[in-house]
Amino acid sequence: MLQRYTKEFRYNLKLSFPVILGMLGHTFVAFADNIMVGQLGTAELAAVSLGNSFVFIAMSLGIGFSTAITPLVAEADGASNKKDAKSALKHGLVLCTLLGLSLFVLILLCEPVMYFMKQPPEVVALAIPYLELVAFSLVPLIMFQAFKQFSEGLSQTKYPMYATIIANVVNIILNYLLIFGTFGFPKLGIIGAAIGTLASRIIMVIFIWTLLKKKKKFHDYVTGFNFRSIEKKVIQKIVSLGFPSALQMFFEVAIFTAAIWLSGVLGKNVQAANQIALNLSSMTFMVGMGLSVAAMVRVGNQKGLRNFGELRRIAQSIFFLTLLLEIVFAGLFLLGMNWLPTIYLDVDDIVNKADNTEVIYLAAKLILVAAFFQISDGIQVVVLGALRGLQDVKIPTFITFIAYWLIGFPISYYLGLYTELKSVGIWIGLLLGLTASAIMLYIRFNYLTKRLIVKI
Repeated sequence: MLQRYTKEFRYNLKLSFPVILGMLGHTFVAFADNIMVGQLGTAELAAVSLGNSFVFIAMSLGIGFSTAITPLVAEADGASNKKDAKSALKHGLVLCTLLGLSLFVLILLCEPVMYFMKQPPEVVALAIPYLELVAFSLVPLIMFQAFKQFSEGLSQTKYPMYATIIANVVNIILNYLLIFGTFGFPKLGIIGAAIGTLASRIIMVIFIWTLLKKKKKFHDYVTGFNFRSIEKKVIQKIVSLGFPSALQMFFEVAIFTAAIWLSGVLGKNVQAANQIALNLSSMTFMVGMGLSVAAMVRVGNQKGLRNFGELRRIAQSIFFLTLLLEIVFAGLFLLGMNWLPTIYLDVDDIVNKADNTEVIYLAAKLILVAAFFQISDGIQVVVLGALRGLQDVKIPTFITFIAYWLIGFPISYYLGLYTELKSVGIWIGLLLGLTASAIMLYIRFNYLTKRLIVKI
């Protein structure tokens, strides 16, 4: 019985592995940023956390919107329709570029909000100049996402991975040079981290476009665009899929961002501890994200072939694989919860010893809760990917809103600000929201696929 699902593990991992590596690359850069910035002090680490909280919300809208390209390309590829696949890329690229510019302007307009969020004043003063540069990096990042989602729609997941690796190397080198002022470079602190992020994302989009253009299989797809010819129906199709997908990602990222803000109300050390636990959790989450892309692509292909029995079996094999991997990650978090936070801070720093000790203690407690929500988080994102492959996006959007904002956030808010649990209470709310999302999304997938099989 189990062999029906386990026999798909190898191909699922092969398809998702480059995506996982690419996404881990993004997270590893944040990991490296946090370690480097953490050497400057807890205020600087909290400032990067606060600045990135705004960027992550905007990024979730951009990345979520771009995911509409993948199922359209996957379905066109399954039906051997190259014209529709190229059209999805062209129109998606236009929309992603406009969205990136709009989000940059929106973040700049929202900067004054920081002063009214009850955040530590020294943290806000450091966060604003950092935010301005990182916000502009959203433009090349979301353009890159259009090419990435297109490539993944054709089951070619390794090329975006290459682009991400190159960008990560550039980012880490520039961070090292500019944060600390090594080898004669100016010592810019967290502004240096922002410059590294911007430069690496510009290089990333140039690299992937150049790489795809040189490949014979992709050349005709990524060249010869006639941007004067924009079809309203294709725009509407991408928007109808992309907007709900953007909201789904926004609802999830926004609740984690709310956790950052709630932590800031409790103090800079709580916010720094939250950043450490969040960064660690996001690395394991990228494995779920990679498997989610595999689910989206494979479900999209089977939808194009109208083979709904296979569609359900393949999707469930990915769900099962995700469950097993996330249980392993949960175990690793439990084993390393006291040691992992020490990676981020200089434990020998005499001047900041009291702050650093408190941050490590608080982060360990948050990692304990994070160990348990690994499983829910992984399952919900993979089921969401399968539903996107089915091009079912509207009902899942309502599900994610209910799970995160009617269940998760009120619990986080109450337990975090009005009980002795404080930051642990914030994360308990996250755990319950993710669990509710995983359960409801799976019920939705189960209902839809059974109905499609019956119709055959």
